[in-house]
Amino acid sequence: MAQDPSKAAKARAVVASLLIVEAILIGAVGVWLIVLAIKADKFELSPLLGELLFVALGSAGLAASAVGYRRGKYFGRSPAVLANLIALGVVSYQVQAGLWFVAIPLAALALATVVAALRAIPE
Repeated sequence: MAQDPSKAAKARAVVASLLIVEAILIGAVGVWLIVLAIKADKFELSPLLGELLFVALGSAGLAASAVGYRRGKYFGRSPAVLANLIALGVVSYQVQAGLWFVAIPLAALALATVVAALRAIPE
């Protein structure tokens, strides 16, 4: 069943926008980690570098997926869904820690992105 091209483009734009928001949020976490490290009395360089590498790769991967969606390519679907399923796993840890102010928005964003990514149909 063929889908209306304008609806498909809108669906891709929604997914791309959600992925860009996530990429920006992950980048902000990286900046926050750097600020915390600068303010700390002492810190371990190796774990910080590992976290920053994870932040850079995660943010870049989500941004690349967003660009792919915007261009009508679907190579970013699997990474987008996988990253958000991992985020839903992180939500469970936030709930256990009682950090509802983090868990609820993260769950909402991750669920919205997974649903949007799975509903966007290739042309």
